[in-house]
Amino acid sequence: MAAKTVLVVEDDNDIRDMLVFSLRRAGYSVIETEDAEQALEKLGAILPEIMLIDWMLPGMEGPELVKRIRQDELTQNIPVIMLTARGEETDKLRGFDTGVDDYVTKPFSPKELIARMKALLRRSGNDEDELLQINDLLLDIQAHRLSVGNEDVSIGPTEFKLLEFFIKHQDRVYSREQLLDLVWGRNVYVEERTVDVHILRLRKLLSPFGYDNLVQTVRGAGYRFSVK
Repeated sequence: MAAKTVLVVEDDNDIRDMLVFSLRRAGYSVIETEDAEQALEKLGAILPEIMLIDWMLPGMEGPELVKRIRQDELTQNIPVIMLTARGEETDKLRGFDTGVDDYVTKPFSPKELIARMKALLRRSGNDEDELLQINDLLLDIQAHRLSVGNEDVSIGPTEFKLLEFFIKHQDRVYSREQLLDLVWGRNVYVEERTVDVHILRLRKLLSPFGYDNLVQTVRGAGYRFSVK
């Protein structure tokens, strides 16, 4: 089973080290940063499944960082837990207004934090056994496996990511540039034509099962995935 990736944004070295140690021991993959600018830079290269963000950060504070994250289509749905010494209701309401999903007040138990993370991942759909299904087409995210009926289908890593994205974002048109950002990542520099190549490959592997028509070309706009 693939490890869930956690982005930890915490400027206190002792707390950050404790979090990294506890999370890795619990089986998570951890990316650590000490301020908001570093966090935004990391998010340009990799998308974690969940983020732990300290309220009191140097420069840009935690709530402002969360606000920036929620304004970006690439990161807007990633669950966020705010780590804070602030227990006042007005502070928490301010955080929730910016898009925080949950709070953990310092000092906290790592076991409690990890329990809260697991609950949030389940609620957000990023649980440990995510399966995406359309009729008899089944995409197993954790096992990285595509099957149709009882037949396993060989699929490359990029086509897998593309199909996962399409199934999760049906009936909306995405330009080639948007697909490069959302599937390949913003720090990957490839030509827009690369999208066309992988779309063709995806259609080819879906064709024997009659699912190639789900990946639709929208002339002059891009691509859409639709079962309608």
